[in-house]
Formats: sequence, C-alpha cells, structure tokens
Amino acid sequence: MNILKKISVRLLALMLVLSCFGFTSCIFMKGGYTLSGASIPEGATTFSVAYFPNNAPMVSPTLSTALVEALKDKFSRQTKLQLVDEGGDFAFEGEIIGYTSTTASVSSDDYAILNRLTITVKVQFTNVIEPDNSFNQTFKAFADYDSTQLLTEIQTELDDEIIQQLVTDIYMAAASNW
Repeated sequence: MNILKKISVRLLALMLVLSCFGFTSCIFMKGGYTLSGASIPEGATTFSVAYFPNNAPMVSPTLSTALVEALKDKFSRQTKLQLVDEGGDFAFEGEIIGYTSTTASVSSDDYAILNRLTITVKVQFTNVIEPDNSFNQTFKAFADYDSTQLLTEIQTELDDEIIQQLVTDIYMAAASNW
C-alpha cells in the first residue's frame, strides 16, 4: 500500500471517529445542535457566507467557490440556522491567502518522497448576537501527496480534502462558545 493510500485510510478512520464523537456528543437544546452541549445563542436564526476571493500567489481556479459552498453546507447541516445572502446573525467573510506545494519528506539520498499542499484562509467571523465572540483568524490545513504525482493530477482531490479540514476548523472556532 503506497504512502498516500495509508494516509488516506488513516485520515478516513480519524474522520469517522470524530464524526461518531460529534454525533454522540451533540445535544439538542432550545437554540439548536452544538458540539459543546450548549445552545446556539438565543435570537440567532441566520448565517451568511460572503465570497472568499483567492488572493494567493498560486491559484486553484475552483477553490474559492468550493470553500464557500462547503462552509455553507457545514452550517446548514450542523445547525438550525437559515442561510441568508448577507448580514446574518453569524457572518463569515475572508480570503484565501496561501496555496503552496512544498516538499514534506526527503529520502536519505535527498530526493523528495512526499509533497505537501497547504491552503491558508483568513476568516473574519462576526457574531451579531454576542459580539465578544467574533474573531479574525487565519486557518491553515494541508494534505501530503506522493512526489511521483503531479499536483495537477490530484489537485481537485487534495483541494476537497483540505477544504473539509478548513471548514471543520472554522466551524469549531465559531461554535466553541455556544
């Protein structure tokens, strides 16, 4: 089994375990579902996600749209909040500021074994109901791939994997005070 498959299997197993934990630890309360057992702040009914422009020096053409749609989907599925075009009780905006491929692992004879694709996103989260819980934060996630593969061959697959990590991190940061 090559390294990429091993990493994928381990990542899938980790995601499955975390999903099971999330489902069993979520508690339904007056405001909605949360991971912490607390409810969504009373009065919060909507969320909005603005377009995240891709301002990274290296650009993946579909990355902005995929990130925004994944973020909308995560909050639609995990909460009872309604998506609005703009001005939600919880509002997300930001930009993609980094998209890089670097060497992640080198063999003893100085040849790259693994490469790492890293995506960095700057997020401004505005919580209208509880302004003290708003934040400006940078999120970074990565996925490794075999150095014998061209990035262009697996870019969409890696982008999707990294986007899911980023969206989970953004969700957890926004929902951590509920």
